[in-house]
Amino acid sequence: MINKPAIKFIALATIVLPLLSGCFEKRITTAQLCEDHEALNCSELNLRDSQCRIQRTNLIWQRFEVLKEGTDLNKLEELKFVEDYQKCLDLSARIEPIQGKEVKSLRSTALLHTYDEQERLQEELKNSEEVNVLYYRWSQGDNEARRQFLRLEGTGKLQTAEMQFALATFYATRDSEKTITLLHRSLELTEADSVKPEVIKSLASINQKEGSKQRAYLWALVGKEFDLPIASESQLSLLYNFNDEQKIQLANHADTIAEAIKEGEFKRSLLPKEIATN
Repeated sequence: MINKPAIKFIALATIVLPLLSGCFEKRITTAQLCEDHEALNCSELNLRDSQCRIQRTNLIWQRFEVLKEGTDLNKLEELKFVEDYQKCLDLSARIEPIQGKEVKSLRSTALLHTYDEQERLQEELKNSEEVNVLYYRWSQGDNEARRQFLRLEGTGKLQTAEMQFALATFYATRDSEKTITLLHRSLELTEADSVKPEVIKSLASINQKEGSKQRAYLWALVGKEFDLPIASESQLSLLYNFNDEQKIQLANHADTIAEAIKEGEFKRSLLPKEIATN
């Protein structure tokens, strides 16, 4: 008969052992991972080369994620890592290595492998209806993917910071007010410490283009809080001829908005009403 302490130990072990297994898995080396899983096809990735080590390691571990769970999202991440590794290899393959022609040949072989992998993954994802995949394919010039993506507007499937920004890029030359609304929504959906600088720069730019000088100035000040390459104080003064009181008010609003964005708590209602639409 098993006593109660033993039963408790067995129950605890069933919880702790999987967690420990996950920890140990992350601690194994990339070389060991490759040795244990032939399906990762590491032999094609020129493992011993010191060049592009980070990109190669990222790719191998992402391949392992796909091996465990072959979702379209995981495959998309693998494709992006393939392309990162490819860019690095492309530069490295042009450099004449000290070790001679053999090293250069191995790099070239690995580079050719990435093109094959890129083609394979693109083929596997060409019929995917996953939102992030559609956006990727659209960014690569796939007009059908763009149409599929845009048909999802209003369904709730695009309610993420990245997808709202994607929609904003589409409407930027078509509907300025809608673009601004989408950019605001992107910021509302942005989590703390995950700010996409392009959103803030776009808000400053489109408001300037539309002649909304107070809003443009406000977003320029917000951008400075994120160390974005914004015009200097003297340049801003030339662009926006506001009096000192207006500048102080706008600077205070910008501080409040920047802080809210950093904490992932931005709301459009934080925009001062007197400049919300002008």
